[in-house]
Amino acid sequence: MAAARQAEVAVAFDLQQRREQAAAGVPAGEQGTGVAAQVALARRESPARGGRLLGLAKALTGMPRTYAAFRSGQLNEWRTTLIVKETVCLSVEDRAAVDEELAPDTGTFDGAGDRAIISAVKAAAYRKDPRSVAKRASHAVNERTVSLRPAPDTMARVTALLPVAQGVAVYAALTKKADTLRAVGDGRGKGQIMADTLVERATGIEGGVSSIEIQLVMTDRTLLQGDSEPARLTGYGTVPAEWARKIAVAGPAGGEELKT
Repeated sequence: MAAARQAEVAVAFDLQQRREQAAAGVPAGEQGTGVAAQVALARRESPARGGRLLGLAKALTGMPRTYAAFRSGQLNEWRTTLIVKETVCLSVEDRAAVDEELAPDTGTFDGAGDRAIISAVKAAAYRKDPRSVAKRASHAVNERTVSLRPAPDTMARVTALLPVAQGVAVYAALTKKADTLRAVGDGRGKGQIMADTLVERATGIEGGVSSIEIQLVMTDRTLLQGDSEPARLTGYGTVPAEWARKIAVAGPAGGEELKT
């Protein structure tokens, strides 16, 4: 409910800023510039996140049933965002029609998980405008990519955004490899084998990383004097000093030289 109130305030603020900019002679195409950044600052969020929050708030003005569920607390901010995201490719009229069909304010999604909500909204959107949904899907393939994000305890999340057929094929291949090895007595867990296999196939080296330069940066005190000053791994972030010394000396593959 508090998040819904923030959305209402964001829309009102956007309108106010646009009026002020229009009165100051700002061209129509430039009105609204900087509003998302101010929303982000007020909510202690990044500018990109501020833009998404403002976009959500403005989209909800054309989805009264979803907005009502948001304001009453039947939907939280994340699930409201999911509904808007899955209808963003529709016209204003079709989005309103999907909103009316789903009627979240009547308890449609009570007890439903995120996947169930996404599935229901996707189906409704497709029924209203299959061409727009199909066009969106065809464009999505151009957004395929691989990203790296830090995880706790010097771990990392490598994520691949792939077309569904390729994604399923990759997962199936890793699963098959894990099941085969476990069937002959491999003591690693299924997830561990899948992760190890992914590294081996991506690097082309059995056992994983070998001679790849990873740009590990640390002070001479950390490397030579056992200082506790953390090191920095380019593309990842801060890592513990002890871990960095071990990698610098032995390498991630266990004894092979690593360029730093």
